[in-house]
Amino acid sequence: MAAAGDSGGPESYRSPLASRYASHEMCFLFSDKYKFQTWRQLWLWLAEAEQTLGLPITDEQIQEMRSNLSNIDFQMAAAEEKRLRHDVMAHVHTFGHCCPKAAGIIHLGATSCYVGDNTFQKADPYLRSQSIESFECDFDISISAHEKVYKESCKKQPDLIILRNAFDLLLPKLARVISRLADFAKEHAALPTLGFTHFQPAQLTTVGKRCCLWIQDLCVDLQNLKRVRDELRFRGVKGTTGTQASFLQLFEGDHQKVEQLDKMVTEKAGFKRAFIITGQTYTRKVDIEVLSVLASLGASVHKICTDIRLLANLKEMEEPFEKQQIGSSAMPYKRNPMRSERCCSLARHLMALVMDPLQTAAVQWFERTLDDSANRRLCLAEAFLTADTVLNTLQNISEGLVVYPKVIERRIRQELPFMATENIIMAMVKAGGSRQDCHEKIRVLSQQAAAVVKQEGGDNDLIERIRSDAYFSPIHSQLEHLLDPSSFTGRAPQQVHRFLEEEVHPLLKPYGSVMEVKAELSL
Repeated sequence: MAAAGDSGGPESYRSPLASRYASHEMCFLFSDKYKFQTWRQLWLWLAEAEQTLGLPITDEQIQEMRSNLSNIDFQMAAAEEKRLRHDVMAHVHTFGHCCPKAAGIIHLGATSCYVGDNTFQKADPYLRSQSIESFECDFDISISAHEKVYKESCKKQPDLIILRNAFDLLLPKLARVISRLADFAKEHAALPTLGFTHFQPAQLTTVGKRCCLWIQDLCVDLQNLKRVRDELRFRGVKGTTGTQASFLQLFEGDHQKVEQLDKMVTEKAGFKRAFIITGQTYTRKVDIEVLSVLASLGASVHKICTDIRLLANLKEMEEPFEKQQIGSSAMPYKRNPMRSERCCSLARHLMALVMDPLQTAAVQWFERTLDDSANRRLCLAEAFLTADTVLNTLQNISEGLVVYPKVIERRIRQELPFMATENIIMAMVKAGGSRQDCHEKIRVLSQQAAAVVKQEGGDNDLIERIRSDAYFSPIHSQLEHLLDPSSFTGRAPQQVHRFLEEEVHPLLKPYGSVMEVKAELSL
């Protein structure tokens, strides 16, 4: 529920993640509306299962609950929470107010974590009704559209968990980023560029091969996000300390019915498995796993966008720049890489968030302490909203990357003469010269050329010096061939094509139907 001081207007603080950056659909997943509808759905599932197993719950009570899943009086709930100092009981009372016949069986046998934990394990029925191949074809889907679908679908098959649901939003977005970068890598697979180690000039690579370094990291992230999503388990129906004692009492010592109840609710929630062992909560190690893979994604995005920022400084590559975009209020000529900078800024936040669940898991005493609650309200939502933002932004960047081949060529010309010296020596030896004599000649000429570059600020004139030296006359006609940049990129083009065909394209195949969605940024 919103805090008393949060009016929702311009005079009150709002998280920039929600107000500026994250998508409508991700914000909806972590909204109060969605959260408390989910609580009611969980109470309905519990009552349905308890009725099936013989508890005295009537069809009329079930129907009353089902009819009021989205009929939430948020003002009443806020007043009840202020009175009771307990959010779950506030909503039990609020639900009971609009379901007077069912009020006495709502939350029967359950503990707060039945709704609290399982809600972070419950998905939007809209997502359930869409396969991963077809979800999110409408990038600009509104929150109201989500609410409408929720109301229409609550009677059908709402399932999965908010965490899994959020992963289902992220996975197609990450796949699209990889796809856009794969197209870019293929287009520039053979374009030579200067490689850097320690951000110092190194051997040549290609623009496409460098992009494949980015893609490879993102492919690891895609696999890790999918793995953690698929391994999520339902907390299920466990009671106050995980012993199921309250349910065993309800069913008069019938262990089989308690196990059936747990299984039935788990299946209603769309899960194949639930935890066998829990305390009052599911193990907070799960939250560590979830935020760890998101933090790892943040590291990948930060590295990619840092590279783009450095290349922008070198004027070799730029992110998209709008026609009326202003780079600086003081310097009108500037073209700042603001999208990449935003990604780096938010990626740092995403990476830092993993410390929260690490600390929370470490300090949970015995079966549970409540110092996890407020922290999880922040870190879980912020992690997914931040990941959503950086992926939307990175997709927008990758759809409009601009390469400047002439600038790249000029930089290669500055450095390639030094790199070509070994090839020149070998050509001279083949022409009958002495390796040692040639090595000494080139050493002297290289130092002279380096002095021109460093001390005089001139261009690298090593090749001109070699052309002017009669000693090298046997290979003067070969110099153009020996200095062809493509002869210094090794198997980079072949590596790009093999990598895309054997590793990237198969990984993206399940997301084929959502690849055409464009990323539009409002800011």
